[in-house]
Amino acid sequence: MTESITQANQALNPFLHELGVEFLEMENGQARLALDLSERHMNSWQITHGGVLMTMLDVVMAMAGRSLSAELKGVVTLEMKTTFLQPGGVPGGRIEARGKAFHQSTTMCFCEGEIWNGERLVAKAMGTFKYLRRLKSGENMKKLYGSD
Repeated sequence: MTESITQANQALNPFLHELGVEFLEMENGQARLALDLSERHMNSWQITHGGVLMTMLDVVMAMAGRSLSAELKGVVTLEMKTTFLQPGGVPGGRIEARGKAFHQSTTMCFCEGEIWNGERLVAKAMGTFKYLRRLKSGENMKKLYGSD
């Protein structure tokens, strides 16, 4: 994805903008995000806060599910389970979230997500997402990704 797509996504979601999330890919049931870690992303042990990791997992899975919808419908998270495998990273590092939609119905999609710190798998999640009727944000995403 280009820098302008990252900026447009951040404009649609001020929380992700505040975190500094970089949007890398969203197509064919897959999505990727990245984050350059800084002090603001750390917990009291100076490792990446679990809430930051869960936010990235939630978003990357939702993006993967949305990419299967011709209209780029919105989705809401119905449930999500996360397993933390090891510390997420320290300031100055970079983590990547990878999402994949592995099943879709007319109203829901089922996804998995992973957080990677280099070659280390940090966290894994599974989520169920419900498609919503087209919302204003869906129209903005449609323009952003060039869908008809």
